[in-house]
Amino acid sequence: MSFDANLLEIICCPATRQPLGNLSSSRLAELNALIREEKIKDRSDDTLSAVLDQALVTADGKLAYPVVDGIPVLLEERGIALSQLDRG
Repeated sequence: MSFDANLLEIICCPATRQPLGNLSSSRLAELNALIREEKIKDRSDDTLSAVLDQALVTADGKLAYPVVDGIPVLLEERGIALSQLDRG
């Protein structure tokens, strides 16, 4: 199931209130590679184990939120700090 892009006009990051956009396929691939290696944690400090088909990212590119079965999971604690990609 695909996320309805029209929703991007009305939703925002629950932590920063910034607009959200789709995470690029290259960044998603980087994120999923580290998820497979169990090196990615969400903001509640839980290690992610399931790779993502899609994610939304804040306008500043610092936080991402998973999209599960076409539904964005916009819970502050489920946010993923993308700075983890740089530390690998």
